[in-house]
Amino acid sequence: MTGEAYFLYHSIGQYPGKAEAMAAALAEFARGWSACDDGPWGRALARRGRFLDAWAAVIGAPRETLASFENVTTALSSLIGSLPPERLRGRRVLIAADCFPSLHFLLSGLAGPMGFALHTVPVRPGAAWVEAEDMVAAWGPDVGLALLTWVSSTSSHRIDPAPLIAHGRAMGSLIGIDITQGVGIIPFWLSDHPADFVIGSSLKWLCGGPGAAVLQVDPALIGQCRPRLRGWFSQPDPFSWDLDAFRYAPDSRRFGHGTPGVVAEVASLPALERWLGQDPAARLAHNRELSARLIAGADRLGLPLVSPRAESRRGGSVMLRVADGAAAVARLRAAGAWADARGQVLRLSPGEMTTAAGVERALAALG
Repeated sequence: MTGEAYFLYHSIGQYPGKAEAMAAALAEFARGWSACDDGPWGRALARRGRFLDAWAAVIGAPRETLASFENVTTALSSLIGSLPPERLRGRRVLIAADCFPSLHFLLSGLAGPMGFALHTVPVRPGAAWVEAEDMVAAWGPDVGLALLTWVSSTSSHRIDPAPLIAHGRAMGSLIGIDITQGVGIIPFWLSDHPADFVIGSSLKWLCGGPGAAVLQVDPALIGQCRPRLRGWFSQPDPFSWDLDAFRYAPDSRRFGHGTPGVVAEVASLPALERWLGQDPAARLAHNRELSARLIAGADRLGLPLVSPRAESRRGGSVMLRVADGAAAVARLRAAGAWADARGQVLRLSPGEMTTAAGVERALAALG
């Protein structure tokens, strides 16, 4: 069965018929965009609206608080750059060392020009993830913004955002959450985790395409944001071209700028709408069953578990420590099993198309 030993849902999610669904959506878009009438923009923006509607339903967010971006790095950059200067100047920005590296690269580059100090909370010696109490210990009233990693891409460790958000509120900090590695497999509901902003991607467990990330911003913060990167789509009416009358849209549309990359959103829409029609409990139960098989097999093989053993502290991936990550990936590939590695950390993420037989095939290759 195609995909039975596919373990890359932490990178690119797959589902039966994905190629056909994506091709049909893009073909429909191409026909509408290429029609010799006055409707291409209306049709394109309608599909973009459906994309944002789908994301609003995925995380339980008001549609007017969502904006789309090429990736989570540009989403975070837009948010950071839109804040009043005094929110960060002379203060610290807090992030965990097991964050998604691209976001750290962005923040370390912005620290000097924007006048804040980037404080990276380290992983304890011999550990695989940053502990919540270490974040709290480093989080004082001089922290202007803290970016939380919901699920780590290097260990699959999952934080409980609630106590961290409560602590951040007491410190007077802005709080953001990167949900990219967990959304689509672990339920995330905005009302349960009321951060100031959330960033996420349509890739991975949501099975969408590249170039279709989102930024969700609390309405109370939106009004304070003045994005530096702005353009005709930052306005209430993008087709208002009065050069002396620019004003920001009252909602998340202000995070728009130039002509939107609608094609990436069109390509991701079939996956998102399909995801919304499925049973999230059944999807997670399948992942948990196969993850338990992987963990039991790793124990038999003597491969150390990098991820938390407890399901309540783990995302959808099982990560193992191996002597040589590249060699392990090559052995899996030769057996028709697909995974990846970060150094000595082998990353295995069973999803919808993965089967128990695929798990056994992967374990046999590793053994």
